[in-house]
Amino acid sequence: MVLAANAPDFDAVSWLGGSATYIHWHRNITHSIAAVPVMALLAVAIVRFAGRKQIRWLPAWGIAMVAVLSHLILDLTNVYGVRLMLPFSGHWSHWDLTPIIDLTIWAVLLLGVAAPALGRLVGSEIGERQRRPGAGWAVVALLLLTGYDYGRSVLHDRAVALMDARDSRIYNGLAPRRTAAFPEANPLVWTGIAELSNAYVEVPIDLRGAFRPEAAQTFYKPERTAALQAAMGTFPFQRFLEFVQFPVWVLDPAPDLEHATRVSLVDLRFGTPAAPGFAAFATVTDRNQVADAELTFGRPRVR
Repeated sequence: MVLAANAPDFDAVSWLGGSATYIHWHRNITHSIAAVPVMALLAVAIVRFAGRKQIRWLPAWGIAMVAVLSHLILDLTNVYGVRLMLPFSGHWSHWDLTPIIDLTIWAVLLLGVAAPALGRLVGSEIGERQRRPGAGWAVVALLLLTGYDYGRSVLHDRAVALMDARDSRIYNGLAPRRTAAFPEANPLVWTGIAELSNAYVEVPIDLRGAFRPEAAQTFYKPERTAALQAAMGTFPFQRFLEFVQFPVWVLDPAPDLEHATRVSLVDLRFGTPAAPGFAAFATVTDRNQVADAELTFGRPRVR
């Protein structure tokens, strides 16, 4: 089950092909519902043949599929998301309940591992015999994790409701086409995003106080210039456009090449143009030729 629960992340080997290749293949087909039986069978086969361990194939395959599904569910809860319907659809599904790195989840899982180990250590010191000391703590950890995610789902619904409230649905004089709320490290703090016809609006949400749409930051959508179109045709931008959900484009004069344009693409889920997380950059000459293009994984905001 441990091996099967991590099997979908075998796609991490795509990192060897560079960041653009990685963002295309990470959480790709190995994270789809169609691949669950295959990933589970792969884990069972590794245990059987590499581990040289006699197993009952059908029961082992069944529990391995449960483990693979647990991986998909955990990935589904965070802001990065998964493409569950591959190869039939590349749609990204994400519940936006937890950060990609959530220290609370880490602490709960660590409790499930450390507590029984400590219990066995104490029991051995006092000569006490215990039967399956880890089973109870495993149940406790799963219940705590389920309760934590449910609590975050309630808070997420409240944050989205604030973005959609009738008295706050007008941003910069325009009604939003869509809204979303993304988690921060603090479960009571969220980042609201509203897409307008001409811009994206980012609104800080603190559920402990009053909603303040006037504190929003606006990122205007640029015109589809020739330089922007040239950047979109590059491999890094094409791969990033498969992934980005709230794209913000920035066109500035290139600092190192005369008469050239620096084209940047940022996903508001992970940062802003001033502090990008995942971002694509290209330098386009005055003849609309791409001098360089890259996809970078900067440090995303803690969510």
